Amino acid sequence: MGLFDLTGKVAIVTGAGRGLGEAIAIGLAQAGADVALVTNRTPADETAGKIRALGRKTITIQADVGNRAALPSIVERTVEELGGLDILANNAGIIRRTPAHEHSFEDWQEVMDVNLNSVFVLCQLAGRHMIEQGSGKIINVASMLSYQGGITVPGYTSSKHAVAGLTKALANEWASKGIQVNAIAPGYMSTDNTEALRDDPVRSVQILQRIPAGRWGTSEDLVGPAVFLSSAASDYMNGHILAVDGGWLVR
Repeated sequence: MGLFDLTGKVAIVTGAGRGLGEAIAIGLAQAGADVALVTNRTPADETAGKIRALGRKTITIQADVGNRAALPSIVERTVEELGGLDILANNAGIIRRTPAHEHSFEDWQEVMDVNLNSVFVLCQLAGRHMIEQGSGKIINVASMLSYQGGITVPGYTSSKHAVAGLTKALANEWASKGIQVNAIAPGYMSTDNTEALRDDPVRSVQILQRIPAGRWGTSEDLVGPAVFLSSAASDYMNGHILAVDGGWLVR
């Protein structure tokens, strides 16, 4: 299946220390890519060990993606230490749950800095490199709340709507330059971000009843879609938001 082979490719994955980012990083390595793991508070030693065990090269970059000044070195170090940049997976994200009338501007700004501003800046930095080489794959992690409003998450919802819009805007400009910009919109996944929902006996049941697959998603459910959007198999996909949701949106 050469279409999905990532041998010789170099990827950056943000939020790679756990959850969805860890699964995406390992999945790309399984397909043949060398991977730069970007993490802030969560150590990525275990993820790095799994990637090296696959015979792939990896580096760990500790950086707060919400700090714009920390972003240029992510791309610079990846190119310098791994020899290039072919894939960018913008996975890092945070959520703050408070009713809209109580949602502080500090929470709003923090969510925007991590979920949206870092995505734009990293896309821009990686995009300049990819434009020069005439090829590249960018995967932004959107959300079911790129389509819907949600409850008590006004900042998160706004940021994920914007990620979907940014994905489409960049695809329009960069498709002709050999760069595919797409996004994955995970459904309700069993991650730290959804712990409060899964622990709520009412909301958890409501959510599960609406998912045709009958279960919460897992990190591994994103591996195939991430490899697909990173590979030659998706060379004619541009600006698409790929829902990986167990059927949530069609219910």
